[in-house]
Amino acid sequence: LSPLEVPDLSVLTAEMQTAGKGRLGRTWVAPPRSSLFVSVLLRPVNDAGRPLPTQSYGWLSLLAALALSESVARRTGVEARLKWPNDVMVDGRKLAGVLAQLVMDSSGAPPAVVVGAGMNVSLTDEDLPVPTATSLLMEYASTTDRNILLEDYLRELTDNYREFCAVDGDASRAWADGTSLLEKITSRMATLGQEVRAELPGGKTLTGRAVALDAYGSLILVDELGGRHAVVAGDVVHLRAVQA
Repeated sequence: LSPLEVPDLSVLTAEMQTAGKGRLGRTWVAPPRSSLFVSVLLRPVNDAGRPLPTQSYGWLSLLAALALSESVARRTGVEARLKWPNDVMVDGRKLAGVLAQLVMDSSGAPPAVVVGAGMNVSLTDEDLPVPTATSLLMEYASTTDRNILLEDYLRELTDNYREFCAVDGDASRAWADGTSLLEKITSRMATLGQEVRAELPGGKTLTGRAVALDAYGSLILVDELGGRHAVVAGDVVHLRAVQA
């Protein structure tokens, strides 16, 4: 099959990573059987079979990060939190990252999205790519069985994805349990309420208090003069928690 013929919710996993691709063209490697590497192809349509608005696609990486953090917390007892735009953290250390990439169709059909996730499972101090990372093993997870972790993540991702499609990609509309994707992500996001430095494309930076997510999943910062800024893309560094 060509990439354009791969069906919705197709899954590809890997045992090791030798040329992983992250945001901003970054690469990384990981030893065999040390991590969970999985990509899922999504072709989002609503219950009537209509493609979701492409403006809603910006939520898919956050939706996947939410699914990963919730499945980890439920299955392993490790309380994972989200760092905007696509990291899963434990006490300020990076456990996992998520990246969503469009797959364009030359026929003019709506693009598909590949959501890739990489999570450190059994890495030790010596294996970690950076000192600010962590792994489930290092966090004393109740299980590091990658088959169990993969099954739980895919189940959670599928449920979240179907709920998101059912509300036509509107992050503010309630799901079956009465809460919206925006509310779910907000409740698990460690970035909100923090002073942060946003490192933007092109080398610019912006410092302010992270106060909310907008309708497209962008991070809203309030600078020291009270100005509001929507950060659509970039890296975020947590500086300190805002005191009440």
